[in-house]
Amino acid sequence: MSCNTPSVSIGLTVAGGHGEGLALNQLSVPVSVFVDEDQTVYIADFGNHCIVAWKHNTASGQVVAGENGKGNENNQFSNPTDVIVDKETDMLLICDLNNCRVMRWPRHNGTSEENDVRRYRMGETNGTEVAGGNGVGDRLNQFNRPGYLFVDNEQSVYVSDSWNQCVMKWEKDAKEGIVAAGGHGQGNGLSQLYNPQGVVVDSSGTVYVADVYNHRVMYWPKEATQGTVLIGVNELGEGANQLNSPIPKQTKIFKNAFKRTNGNRDLRLRDRKLVFSAFTRILIPKFKKRAFKHCKYKFLIV
Repeated sequence: MSCNTPSVSIGLTVAGGHGEGLALNQLSVPVSVFVDEDQTVYIADFGNHCIVAWKHNTASGQVVAGENGKGNENNQFSNPTDVIVDKETDMLLICDLNNCRVMRWPRHNGTSEENDVRRYRMGETNGTEVAGGNGVGDRLNQFNRPGYLFVDNEQSVYVSDSWNQCVMKWEKDAKEGIVAAGGHGQGNGLSQLYNPQGVVVDSSGTVYVADVYNHRVMYWPKEATQGTVLIGVNELGEGANQLNSPIPKQTKIFKNAFKRTNGNRDLRLRDRKLVFSAFTRILIPKFKKRAFKHCKYKFLIV
């Protein structure tokens, strides 16, 4: 995709489009997507408590994780919020919101063994624990309602810890995480976050995070003690420097902000795509199921 790709007014339905429900051609409050190299779309189906994969040009999806209803067992979720594919290990990493945990699932057989994050070394059959598994809390080896994930080229896992108001970085083989953004309590200061959600990291180690209830997107350079506001201010609205729920308005605002950051040579094309991913995710967690009952459309468009 080029930065100069023209906008289109009509989208293509790639998943859902048949109303809200449990059928394999339906979704219920889809909140996050990941597209792999063969254009398979992985969807965190928040309302159906599962992860669904839709192959390219298919009429229905396949449940690849969590097909046993809502719950806290290792084969269940309670409102999953994010899914990504770790290509190095061929595993799915999933944030399980209400169970306050991050789970890993084999990508192809859809079974789970642990309720923490594990990474497989090439050629080995046993995993190495890299995050979680120590209960709910605010210690460096714990989470409290993890929201979204990102894995960098060095196999470090970044997790937005929404109720601990921070983004945690778990380096490969680490026993505890490092605070990469926030960590100074709830608030709207430059060293604080308020319900962080979508997170991406560029090639320089800069963390971009959707600071939902501060209605802004922030970026934190590597090892920085405070962040910088990339988009938005500390109150919702429809101004050119504000963020709010309507997605079409946010797309326009992002384009304006993108022009302002265009001169930064550190933001290469690939990294700009990552920033856009974090930006769009600031919107989705604010929707509740009751809001979707009044939506005419319940499907994903690209």
